[in-house]
Amino acid sequence: MLESLNYTLFTWINATPASPAWLIAFARFIAKDLITLAPLLAAALWLWGPRDQLSAQRQLVVKLALAMVISLSVSWLIGHAFPHDRPFVDHIGYNFLHHAPDDSFPSDHGTAIFTFAVAFIAWHRAWSGALMMAVALAIAWSRVYLGVHWPLDMLGGLFVALCGCLSAQMLWHVFGAPLHRLLQQLYRLCFAIPIRMGWVRD
Repeated sequence: MLESLNYTLFTWINATPASPAWLIAFARFIAKDLITLAPLLAAALWLWGPRDQLSAQRQLVVKLALAMVISLSVSWLIGHAFPHDRPFVDHIGYNFLHHAPDDSFPSDHGTAIFTFAVAFIAWHRAWSGALMMAVALAIAWSRVYLGVHWPLDMLGGLFVALCGCLSAQMLWHVFGAPLHRLLQQLYRLCFAIPIRMGWVRD
């Protein structure tokens, strides 16, 4: 039943040779490049911000890093334990984005960007979480539209992201504070000159 639903949703979303060239090009940009906003945003939250909010921002970045490690590790384990071919490997639909024929479920891109979105919803602001979720949904759509993923690959990525963020929150209660202090010390050591020059926050 799930496979039938997966196939039906894919055929509805997947582009065809008759699809507008501009929409396929736009989907390629979303699928390949839009995800770079996430690590850039995380770096900006660590390096800059109002002094009274900087500690909370850096805690968010540490929690996000924990969640990302957990989510991508779980995604890798699931992919190897329950391998599933991509649509173009099964010669289903149309493919408009070059991709290695590796495991499809869950999507690594989906897992990563949904982890960012869930993290921002849980630990930052409602508006930033909604914005990141919109980006995540756009990336999920684009990779199905271009034929490199099934819709349920993206739903699996969202589920793994939820598990990763929940696990990160539990781990934070155990050793979050000392990990935060350690990373702060390493940051001040490695970025001593930029901090002294005032280019980034202490």
